[in-house]
Amino acid sequence: MKRPNRLWFFALTHVLVIILGVVIGIRVASGLTFRQLIGLSTNISYSELARVQNTNVPAEHTDVDFSLFWEVWARLERDYLDPGKMDAQQMVYGAIAGMTEAIGDPYTAFLPPETKQRLNEDLQGEFNGVGIQLGYIDGQLAVIAPLKGHPAEAAGVKAGDYILGIKDPTKNVDTDTINMTAEEAVSLIRGKKNTTVTLTMLSPGEDPRDVELVRDTIEIPSLEISFVENNDNQYAYLELSRFGDKTLQEWEAAVQQIQQRNDVDGIILDMRGNPGGYLQDAIEISSDFFNGGVVVSQQGRNSTQSYRTTRSARLDSLPVVVLVNKGSASASEIVAGALRDRRSAVLVGEQTFGKGTVQDAQQLPGGAGLNITIARWLLPSGNSIQDSGLPVDVEVTDNPDTEQDEVLERAYESF
Repeated sequence: MKRPNRLWFFALTHVLVIILGVVIGIRVASGLTFRQLIGLSTNISYSELARVQNTNVPAEHTDVDFSLFWEVWARLERDYLDPGKMDAQQMVYGAIAGMTEAIGDPYTAFLPPETKQRLNEDLQGEFNGVGIQLGYIDGQLAVIAPLKGHPAEAAGVKAGDYILGIKDPTKNVDTDTINMTAEEAVSLIRGKKNTTVTLTMLSPGEDPRDVELVRDTIEIPSLEISFVENNDNQYAYLELSRFGDKTLQEWEAAVQQIQQRNDVDGIILDMRGNPGGYLQDAIEISSDFFNGGVVVSQQGRNSTQSYRTTRSARLDSLPVVVLVNKGSASASEIVAGALRDRRSAVLVGEQTFGKGTVQDAQQLPGGAGLNITIARWLLPSGNSIQDSGLPVDVEVTDNPDTEQDEVLERAYESF
C-alpha cells in the first residue's frame, strides 16, 4: 500500500515547528496596546513619537536607553524616500519581532495578527483557500497534490504543476514566485471565502496558463485511519499529521473503529512530518497505549512537573510501530518517546527534529500572539531530546521517486 503523499508537510515543517511549538494551554495575556503603553493618544504623529521619554520601563531595566529607537523612527519619517510605504503598525510589529528574535531562541516569537490567525487555522484544520498541498520541485514552488473535492482539483490543477505567479486584485498582489517561501505563498493564496485568486501554472511539456480559482472553506483532518493487510495480518494504519483542535475527536472515532474489529493484529502510528501542536493531545493519545505512569515531564526555571496518563489504555494489548522522520517534532516526539520508553514501541524511519522545549502561547491585544519558551520537556526516561532528536530503532528513508513506501514496508517487518 502506498502512503498518501504528504511531502507538503515536509516542505512546511521548519516553518510550522517554529510557529506551533508545544502549546501548554492558551493563557490570555491582558495588556495594553502600543499607544496605551507609551501613554499617547491615538492621533499621535510620527514626529511626536520621537519625543517620547522612557516610561513604563521595568525597574530592573531603567538603565536601558530607548532614545536610539525613537531617533531612528524620527529619521525614517523625515528622510525615507517613499513615506507612503511606512506603515506605523507594521513597524511596531517589526520592532517587537526583532526584540524576541534577539533572544536567540527560534521558538520564543512574536506573531502578528495575520500569522496568529494562520496558526489558529492550521490548528483548527479549517481555512479558506483553494485546496492545494504546496511544496517545491527542483527549487520551484509547486503543487504536491490538489485536495480532493476542492477548487484546485475542480479546475484541473494536478500534482507536479509549477506555480509561477499569484494574482489577487483585492490584495493588490501580482507577483512571481521566484524565491518565495512556502509561508509567503500560503498567505497570498489563502483569503476570504468566495474571493478569487489567479495562479499562473506550468505543467511539464505545456505552456504557462492562468488558472482562476474561487476560494472555499477547506477542511483537513489531522488524523486518518485505514485498515491494511500484509502477510495475512491486519493492521490499523493511523496517519497523525498534527495535534490540533479536532485531533482528540478524530482520535476517539478511530479508537472506536479499532475496538469494533476483532481482526486487528497491530497498530502503525505514522507521525512523519507531524510538527506538533497541543501537549494535552499528546498526553491523551499516549494514555491509550499504556496503563499509568508518566508520559512527559516539564522542567521549568524553578520546578519540574510530571504529566501522567489520563485514561485507561484501550490499545495496550496491540503491538505498535511508530513511523517518524526529521519532520516529526514537538508533540509527536513526546508521543513517540513515551511509547518507546513505556511500551517498547519500535521507531522506524529517520531521527526526529529535536524540539524539546515548551512554549506558553499567549494572546496579545489586537489579535497578535506571543510564544514564550518556559520549560524543557523530558521523556519518561528523564532524557531531553532538545537539538538531538529521537533516534530510531530501524533507520530507513522513503524514496519519493518510487511508488513503494519503503518506511511503511519496514514497519510491517518490525512487528
